[in-house]
Amino acid sequence: MIVAFLNQKGGVGKTTLALNVAGELAGRGERVTLIDADPQGSALDWSEQRGHEGLPRLFGVVGLARDTLHREAPELAKSVDHVVIDGPPRVAGLMRSALLAADLVLIPVQPSPLDGWASAEILALLREARIYRPELVARFVLNRCGARTILARETAAALADHDPPLLATSIGQRIAFATAAQTGRLALECDDATSAAREIAALADELIHLRIGGSTP
Repeated sequence: MIVAFLNQKGGVGKTTLALNVAGELAGRGERVTLIDADPQGSALDWSEQRGHEGLPRLFGVVGLARDTLHREAPELAKSVDHVVIDGPPRVAGLMRSALLAADLVLIPVQPSPLDGWASAEILALLREARIYRPELVARFVLNRCGARTILARETAAALADHDPPLLATSIGQRIAFATAAQTGRLALECDDATSAAREIAALADELIHLRIGGSTP
């Protein structure tokens, strides 16, 4: 499976989700490579910090912020079980290449009407990619949700009948994710991060179900 976390809007948590999903899959014994397709290189920085902390390498992280991603990612996928792409913000050529590379696209959005409106560009690129890849599956994922907030419920309701649909799993606004990122760790490796780890595990389960179940786009 090649899964890409994409949204042209920055600050929605693409890197956090990509790293933690890759770590969850690797923790289940799967072979995983994460492609850092963001010119800022945040995932590569995380991997370097992990090395400085003397932590074990759970999955490979490679920098590939080029619009040849659609050719290179499938080659990488031949030697692993899953490729996870941490996508770029506002780089249309790179975004198109990631869309053409992926089997499954996740569009992280935060609980705000503005995030939904800001997704128009990625949705237009998704429609374009489906001309060439009609089997491409895409889903919104609600990220950084405050516990039981009205805004999170309203955003979920607004996306309930959307195309692409919203995943059932949502990810909370949790300090554990920020703490983990600063030290090259995953949420599941941090103390008092049970809820964060449980949410990431549920997200990984849902992604695997989508692929095994042969979900429609």
